[in-house]
Amino acid sequence: MHIETRLVQIGVGKEKTTGAVSFPIYHATAYRHPALGESTGFDYTRTANPTRSVLEEAIADLESGDGGFACSSGMAAIQTILGLFSYGDHLVVSLDLYGGTYRLFEQVLKRYGITTTYVDMCNPKLVEEAIKPETKALFVETPTNPLMQITDLSTIVSIAKKHNVLSIIDNTFMTPYYQRPLELGADLVFHSATKYLAGHNDVLAGLIVTKGAELTEKIRFLHNSIGAVLGPQDCWLIMRGLKTLALRMDRHQANAYKVVSFLQNHEAVSEVFYPGLPTHLGYDVQTRQASGYSGMVSFRIRDKEDVAVFLKSLNIISYAESLGGVESLCTYPSTQTHADIPVEVREYVGVCDRLLRLSVGIEHPKDLIADLEQALDRCLTKEECLR
Repeated sequence: MHIETRLVQIGVGKEKTTGAVSFPIYHATAYRHPALGESTGFDYTRTANPTRSVLEEAIADLESGDGGFACSSGMAAIQTILGLFSYGDHLVVSLDLYGGTYRLFEQVLKRYGITTTYVDMCNPKLVEEAIKPETKALFVETPTNPLMQITDLSTIVSIAKKHNVLSIIDNTFMTPYYQRPLELGADLVFHSATKYLAGHNDVLAGLIVTKGAELTEKIRFLHNSIGAVLGPQDCWLIMRGLKTLALRMDRHQANAYKVVSFLQNHEAVSEVFYPGLPTHLGYDVQTRQASGYSGMVSFRIRDKEDVAVFLKSLNIISYAESLGGVESLCTYPSTQTHADIPVEVREYVGVCDRLLRLSVGIEHPKDLIADLEQALDRCLTKEECLR
C-alpha cells in the first residue's frame, strides 16, 4: 500500500465497537481489570493509552520500524533516547545541530558524565576518527538545522555497525514521507512531531521509532519509566495532521523551489541553502537516499544591519521560532533556536548573524515571493521601517 493511502487510513477500522472512522480520544487514566491477574491491555495511561497506541503503531509502520513511542515534546523524545546511556559513555554528534539539542548535551548530560564530540558528518573519515572505545552511538541530523547539510545515511550506518554503536537519526525535516532511515539500516529514528507531522503549529510532541526487538523493549521501558508521554488529545491532533502529510509536504516542497529560485536572484541575498538545489554539496546523496527535499530553506542576507529591517517588514510570513506548519515562518537562529550555543561555536559552524531560516508554508507561492521581495527591497533602499 502506498504511503499516501497509509497516512489517510490512520485509525480507520481500529475502533471495533462503534466503527468510528476518526479514532476516539480516550482521556481515561485508569482502566478497570476484568478479574485478578487479567487486563484489557490497558492498566494506567502512562504505560499505554488507546489513542496513543494507534498513533504509535502508525508512526512505526510509516518508518518501517518495530516500535513507536509518543512523547510530550521533541526534546522529551531525545531525553528518553538518552536514557539508554550511562556515566562515561560517549556520543559522536552532528556538528551543525539544533540549539536545543546542543543545550541538552552540554548543560545537562555533561553533569551525568555523558560526553559528546561534534563532527561534520559529511566527512566519514572524521566520524571514524571521533569514535572512542567508550562511544555508544552516532547521533545524526540530516538535513541539519539550520545549514541543511546532508549526511550519507548508508555510510553512517556502516560505520556504526562496524564499531558496534547505535545509529540515531533525527528525521524531523524530512518526515517518513520523504526519508526512512530505518530502511537504510539505522537503529532508531525520532521526530519533533510538533513540526511537519502535526503540521498546524498547534501541538507539542515528539515521536521515537525503533528497529529490533531488544532496542524496542529498552525504549519501551524508558518511555514508561521516565513518563514524558504524550496526552491523548495531542495524539489525536497528530493523527489528524498525518492524514494530510503527503499533500502538505508536496506543497511545502513545491513552494520551497519557487522561493529558492527567487532568493538566488535577489541582490540583498548572498547565499541560499536548500538540498534540492543541484549545486548543493549534498544534492546527490539526498537524491539517492530520499524521495524529496522538504520545505526548509536557509539564506544569508548581505548586511547584518538589514536583518531587523527584513524581519520587521514581513507581512504574510511570520517572524517566529518553529517550523513545519502550514503557515510560513522565518527564524533568526543566532538569537532564537541557536541562542544557547556559544558565539564562537555558532560562527565556526556557520550560523552567523546574517543567517535566516525559512519554513516555507503552503500559501500561494506568488504571495510568499511578493512578501519576501518587498522586505528584501527595503533592505536595499535602507528604508526606515522599525518605528
